[in-house]
Order: sequence, then C-alpha cells, then structure tokens
Amino acid sequence: MNIHWLLRLAHWARHPPSPRQVAVIAGVILFCLLLVGIEYLWGWPDALRVAPGGRGTLLR
Repeated sequence: MNIHWLLRLAHWARHPPSPRQVAVIAGVILFCLLLVGIEYLWGWPDALRVAPGGRGTLLR
C-alpha cells in the first residue's frame, strides 16, 4: 500500500469530514450504483454504442 494513502487515512481519522461532505459522497456513490443497476437491467442504448471498425468508418 502506498504511504501517501496511509497518511491520508490518518488525516481523515484525526479530522473526519463534515456530515454534509459525507452526504455528498454517499449521494454520488448511490447515483453511480443506480446507473449501474439501470444499465444492468435494460442494457446500453444502441444509439450510444461505438461503431465497429474504428474512426474512419463514419467519415467515408
């Protein structure tokens, strides 16, 4: 484990984030999990799929 992360965790243990910051982080994580769940249930839209063949196929 990187020493930088250990120092950061020690700083967070001594100075915990505010309840508002914890709520924002939890909200972002829940939103990401919601997006993953929607993608898992319904899949990715065909309009947003990458065209096979690379960059040049759409320009020709």
